[in-house]
Amino acid sequence: MNETRHVVAVVDDDPRLLESMGDLLESAGYVARGFPSAGSLLVSGLSDLDVLITDIGMPGIDGFELRDLVRKSRPELPVFLITGRHEIADQGRAQGTGGFFRKPFDAQALLTAIANALQQSRDGG
Repeated sequence: MNETRHVVAVVDDDPRLLESMGDLLESAGYVARGFPSAGSLLVSGLSDLDVLITDIGMPGIDGFELRDLVRKSRPELPVFLITGRHEIADQGRAQGTGGFFRKPFDAQALLTAIANALQQSRDGG
């Protein structure tokens, strides 16, 4: 098997979520890269990423700001927003992303959304 594994970056300031998301993604066949902040992701670079999952509520650069920065340099990169907050207003700001998930989210629904986003990227969508 010589198939390249897709790289999924997860940005969240909760180390437990980073670990559990890493385990979930790896079990689904992805290469998971965890980052405790948007700044640490940006320093690492975006060029080898296939999907980005970011928490909204983080100190410093929040998930919305990170999404906007990513759009400027990698507009084709699917971005998923996750949050533990339950304000309805956030859903409006989440428009234009690959998806919006509230914690605790359904792991299978997230994996399906990632697979669909990667398929759309392959299909040129």
